[in-house]
Amino acid sequence: MDGILTKFAVGQKIDTVGSDNNLTGDVTSIINAVIGVLGIVCVVVIIIGGINYMTSTGDASKVEKGKKTILYGVIGLVICALAFAIVNFVISNILKQS
Repeated sequence: MDGILTKFAVGQKIDTVGSDNNLTGDVTSIINAVIGVLGIVCVVVIIIGGINYMTSTGDASKVEKGKKTILYGVIGLVICALAFAIVNFVISNILKQS
């Protein structure tokens, strides 16, 4: 906290919100972290679906529920991978050119 006050008192230049080097890096890091956490959640959903499928003991409704859970987890994982690719493409190509 003291460092911030010293910069104001001395009059040193502080990076503004619109600076490209810090803002795009920070935004990319935050978005990639969120997408990474969502990817981990999707993997956990797939594992839970697999456990439900394995422990269904032949009950048709439990087998179907396990299959759907696995399918939804895989769909979520694909969406996370596409979101990661799209975000990094947009930030690296479009925002750095402007």
